[in-house]
Amino acid sequence: MKLKLTKLEKAWILYDVGNSAFILLVSTIMPIYFNYLGDLAGLSSVDYLAYWGYGTSISTLIVALLGPVLGTVADTRNYKKKLFTGAMLIGAVSCVLLGLASTWLVFLIIFVIAKVGYSASLIFYDAMLTDITTENRMDTVSSHGYAWGYIGSCIPFGIGLVLVLGGSSFGLSMPLAMSLTFAMIAIWWVVMSLPLLRRYQQKFYVDHPSHIFQNSLGRLWNTLKKAQKNKKILWFLLAFFFYIDGVYTIIDMATAYGQALGLDSTGLLIALLMTQIVAFPCSITFGRLSKKYDPKQLITICILAYTGIAIFALFMSTQLHFWILAFIVGMFQGGIQALSRSYFAKIIPNENAGEYFGIMDICGKGASFLGTAIISIASQVTGNINIGVGMLTILFILGLLFFRKSAKLA
Repeated sequence: MKLKLTKLEKAWILYDVGNSAFILLVSTIMPIYFNYLGDLAGLSSVDYLAYWGYGTSISTLIVALLGPVLGTVADTRNYKKKLFTGAMLIGAVSCVLLGLASTWLVFLIIFVIAKVGYSASLIFYDAMLTDITTENRMDTVSSHGYAWGYIGSCIPFGIGLVLVLGGSSFGLSMPLAMSLTFAMIAIWWVVMSLPLLRRYQQKFYVDHPSHIFQNSLGRLWNTLKKAQKNKKILWFLLAFFFYIDGVYTIIDMATAYGQALGLDSTGLLIALLMTQIVAFPCSITFGRLSKKYDPKQLITICILAYTGIAIFALFMSTQLHFWILAFIVGMFQGGIQALSRSYFAKIIPNENAGEYFGIMDICGKGASFLGTAIISIASQVTGNINIGVGMLTILFILGLLFFRKSAKLA
């Protein structure tokens, strides 16, 4: 039976369409432009990859530290939408400002701020899942969010691609083409957020305390103690920390990795656009499969697939290798993210969704920090980029072992 989405569910999904345009930019064009600015300053390919990795790591570390507290505050009545709006605007405004940066260091600093805004908004957005739908619909709605996010983000990205790659024929310099692209992505991001801001009402919450932040810290501490006692949640968070490491690191570093290997920029961008297109039907498919098969088994399949992807990346050296990698990533990246989000939403208390997703974000962002840092450090120490990427295999294996332990308790 085909699921008919409600207006509120559609509004929630549209935000995925909006923010996915920014993260697609981060994963594709942005590292190439950073490489362009780095070349102007004389950065080597190894230093370029390392500094980009450090910038990504810093942004994720900031959100990992702030996320749980902000998520706990968001559980207070009428606070989730306010915090969500603030984080989204920080990200969008910073996205515009990226177009004004003329040096690689200024660009990197603004990028960190933009990424913090984007990542923080997702804490509140993910926590809204318990408010906008029911438990039996979560897998499908979550999968639709990622699916439409992937395909919808291709619209502004495609326009930006034309501006960046063909801007010279229109008389546009690289900096001007990038400035227009950043502005367009920011506008798209905000516009796609408006339906959710108009329709969303916080359904599950805790009462408004007299000292919000102090009270939130106390509730966060209690939640951490509860999570520690709930073995199912604890083992899942530990598993998520390891396997999502590889997923986020591959997303964040794909273009930078290809650039450092000396692969053609145009080919990289088209390959990653293909990833988005492949991810659309595959994400929808995983949502439908969750109605017939246990989501825990589907998540296991996704982790195994990513283990194979990491092993394959060890030997990647040509454009064809990158295309194969991009296609396989597209098959599984939506499924593993969507099913993980909905699986977690099902095993936590609805009224504490914000703080639990804040804790989950520690695992996700902490893992991403670890993954990008490992690649950056290993690349600089050994001078071999593939060694750093290959180390992700170990993290996927650990994630799989811990997830299976969690699944046995569910």
